[in-house]
Amino acid sequence: MARTITAGARLRTAGGGANRWVVLVVLCVSLLLVALDATVLHVAVPSLTEDLRPSSTALLWIVDAYPLICASLLILFGTLGDRVGRRRVLLLGYALFGVASAIAALATVPEILIGARALLGVGGAMIMPATLSILRAVFPDRRERATAIGIWTAVAAVGAATGPVLGGFLVEHFWWGSVFLINIPLMALILPVGRWLLPESRGSSDGPWDVLGALMAAAGVLGAVLGVKRLGAGDPPLAPGTLGPLLLGAALLVLFVRRQKRRAHPLIDMRLFARAPFTTSVGCIVLAMLALVGLELIAVQYLQLVLGLSPLETGLRLLPLTFAAMAAGATGSYTLRRLGPRRMVGWGFLLTASAVLLLVLMGQHDRPLLLTSGFVLLGFGLQTTLFSAYESMLSEAPPESAGGAAAIGETSYQLGAGMGIALLGSVMNAAYAPGLAGVPGVPEEAARSAANSLGEAYQVAGRLGGAAGDALHHAARHSFVNGLHVTLFVSAGLLLLGALMALRLPRVMECPAEPDTAVRGPADPDGGPRTGGGIADAVRVPATRGHAEPAGSGLQGH
Repeated sequence: MARTITAGARLRTAGGGANRWVVLVVLCVSLLLVALDATVLHVAVPSLTEDLRPSSTALLWIVDAYPLICASLLILFGTLGDRVGRRRVLLLGYALFGVASAIAALATVPEILIGARALLGVGGAMIMPATLSILRAVFPDRRERATAIGIWTAVAAVGAATGPVLGGFLVEHFWWGSVFLINIPLMALILPVGRWLLPESRGSSDGPWDVLGALMAAAGVLGAVLGVKRLGAGDPPLAPGTLGPLLLGAALLVLFVRRQKRRAHPLIDMRLFARAPFTTSVGCIVLAMLALVGLELIAVQYLQLVLGLSPLETGLRLLPLTFAAMAAGATGSYTLRRLGPRRMVGWGFLLTASAVLLLVLMGQHDRPLLLTSGFVLLGFGLQTTLFSAYESMLSEAPPESAGGAAAIGETSYQLGAGMGIALLGSVMNAAYAPGLAGVPGVPEEAARSAANSLGEAYQVAGRLGGAAGDALHHAARHSFVNGLHVTLFVSAGLLLLGALMALRLPRVMECPAEPDTAVRGPADPDGGPRTGGGIADAVRVPATRGHAEPAGSGLQGH
């Protein structure tokens, strides 16, 4: 029989007790799976290509369908979770992710695998903003929430980094489909656990959900990300396949913003962007991801093609970056309280810029100590920036808009990653190609082919053989290192711009009072609380400056 627990007991159960941290564990496992799936396929591409024989276009869609669909639907499902319940959307995402993983693992033709990857993107878009918005709801106290977000961001770094290592192990011992099968037992476990433990929460449900606006946002983000990815793949900026999606995406996003400003009950409250800390945090996430993804892509090529390391050795060389990111996430809450958002984000950018400039000392020969030092500083600095930017962004948003705010943060993360590949990749290509013009003994057509990439230059050099092949090999290697240095300088400039941007963030970590936020325990389909389930059956958790205080509403328990 339900009874009302006193406010102090309620805080011990929902605020200071272990249940809240158990919820965090479930949310982090969810995020880990999504982050793993974003990178685990990369090492399976050669084996997959040999088995399914996809065309070059089909292979591109096999790799890109997941991040494209996921990025485009984040706003749709983030705002839907605010309306119908974030836990409900999250559990549906779990189920869809498991089913799509089984289809992908058993695919016999490229078309089925592309469809399965798209379904995985839909599931990922349901899971990612829901984890962050539920975290926002169950940690109303900003100091506790900062610790939780630090753990959350560290788990994201671990997932992205261990994906290629785990994928390589599975492909080496089994077949390429095994990289998807690992999701199924974990989803089979986490679905009932999440249904039992996770609390339900939702924002304001006033007015109808803007279906047309959600579709406009999805199509706009899809066009923008697709166009940016085409640029990153080396397509000409004015090519129809690049310019068309970019223009269409930009136009739809402008119309989406105008529509939201006119509606009485918008999907996303555009007044959030009038808050300098919120807008600045989003911009810092974009810049940090732009630097990280672009540099990682180029670093992998450098380690394998210039230093001649194997894929496993390359993964091991990048592990210090991951460990440093984990350390930054684990200590982020303490650092944020001591430094405040402005100094933490700014110093994070400056530390990352210093690491990038240190890596300029890399040449054509291996310098393990230099690389390790640079990667440690890079991982710690970037994770420090991302942690504080995410925390500031989420704290600036009202609790009822947590899903929309989380979706904006995740979308900016995806856009920054795509822009990093496009921008830094273009800078790299522009600096690399001129060095292959006029190599003695190399025909003009062969030089043009070699200018596409360092890997292709090595293939052309092998076909030429003799003195001409050796000259082309040496020129390509030398030109790539020079291009890497130019790219690092550009990246450092962008990071310094981020440090200046951080001056608009608050000086201190404020913990203002928040309005009551509905957080329900596992609920029946009609949304009402039931007894017997999880962290709480019906909680309304307010917060005051510095710490949570009781505010007159009880916890329905049993």
